[in-house]
Amino acid sequence: MEKEREEQVISLCQKLIQQKSYSGEESGVVGVLSENMKQMGFDEVTVDKYGNIIGCIKGNRPGKKVLFDGHIDTVPVTEEAEWLYPPFAAEIHDGKIYGRGTSDMKGAVAAMTCAASNYAKDTGKDFAGEIYVAGVVHEECFEGVAAREISKNVRPDYVVIGEASQLNLKIGQRGRAEIVIETFGKPCHSANPEKGINAVYKMAKVIGAIRTLVPTYHPVLGDGILELTDIKSAPYPGASVVPEYCRATYDRRLLVGETKESVLEPINGLLEKLMAEDPELKVKASYAVGRERCHTGNEIEGERFFPGWLYDKDDDFVQAVYTKLTDKGFTPEITQYNFCTNGSHYAGEAKIKTFGLGPSRENLAHTLNEYVEIEQLTKVTECYYGVMEALLK
Repeated sequence: MEKEREEQVISLCQKLIQQKSYSGEESGVVGVLSENMKQMGFDEVTVDKYGNIIGCIKGNRPGKKVLFDGHIDTVPVTEEAEWLYPPFAAEIHDGKIYGRGTSDMKGAVAAMTCAASNYAKDTGKDFAGEIYVAGVVHEECFEGVAAREISKNVRPDYVVIGEASQLNLKIGQRGRAEIVIETFGKPCHSANPEKGINAVYKMAKVIGAIRTLVPTYHPVLGDGILELTDIKSAPYPGASVVPEYCRATYDRRLLVGETKESVLEPINGLLEKLMAEDPELKVKASYAVGRERCHTGNEIEGERFFPGWLYDKDDDFVQAVYTKLTDKGFTPEITQYNFCTNGSHYAGEAKIKTFGLGPSRENLAHTLNEYVEIEQLTKVTECYYGVMEALLK
């Protein structure tokens, strides 16, 4: 990769890191991307109601639409004093750019933007199709909810998720759901507990029963794990009061083809059996609903159910990209992500041909001293260029 292009992607990555962008606070990154996309020859740059930024470059001939998806929100920095280098300075040390969001995933967003610009310049836009680069908001809260607005507006034929993959191709992932179990008791003074119904005792019985459920299984993606993640009672603190309410939250990892109905069915069956055995037990299961404020001022909300997805390594679009990357001297493996991504919407809900390809290691996301290697950043820029060559024919 020539020096000038290397410096361009490094510089853009640093500018993005220097804009702190927790979920709902992404406007600084949107501003940097907008300015750079316009300078770099994008035909259109738009911001939607949630604050997603979408840049478009159109080829001279009709063809497929390829969307590069990278989220621009990050998880917070909770222990700034413990970082080796300031988390929003984007300092370079030993061939690495340090900072919150370097790996997850502003490095990929910078590389996608630069690769699209490079491809347009080198071809003189004489290609068939359209390239879209989306900087997506609120992914850390809701994988795929803000992405729904992007696919509705763009209607892509292919989506490239830029989450970290060490330049390997990722053709699937487990999804996730947040399931809420609620028990309803009867309050009374804790000096006379027999006059009430303790919702926490009832919940303890329910939790024990849920542990007996056998998880679903997929030969590639593994178990449909159902794990307790938190529990709360009310009133809290319970000053001399038997709790009348208890809420437990479960993380459920979703396999291909699982639906909102199919996931709750065995849980509801179990709860009905428990209520039939215990007339005092009142319990229900549902999906958690999240609501967040966007940097545009609009509200984003959605049920926390983000489907799993999986393509076959022999699918034409996967092989087209794999072959092109191999021809360019890369050695990608074809595997799956072990975490949830915006692919839950594009592939899981919208059934758009999707794969993941990004710089850096998956286990650097959300960590202290997060970084991206400059070599990974420059190489993934070349890989994204190769994706355009493979799919825009």
